[in-house]
Amino acid sequence: MRYEEKAKLTTARALVPVAIFVTSPVLLIAGAPVRRRYLRYVYRDAAPLILDEKQGRISLHWFVVTSPLLEWLCRPTESLARLISRRG
Repeated sequence: MRYEEKAKLTTARALVPVAIFVTSPVLLIAGAPVRRRYLRYVYRDAAPLILDEKQGRISLHWFVVTSPLLEWLCRPTESLARLISRRG
């Protein structure tokens, strides 16, 4: 999407939290591995930038990565994974 496409940006801002909320049961159960794999996919080698200021483009992934709702829903499984890794 281009920065100038205000309608698409507004739609993306509105629909990303809805999509995250729909997937919330999965994120509450397996959020840490899902989020880790998603971030690995987004930031992999040879992947297009999610925010390209030179060309004036923004990816839909930017809204997902910066969403506090995603972070909040993945927090229980991340803390459980840390607890398990500490206990050995």
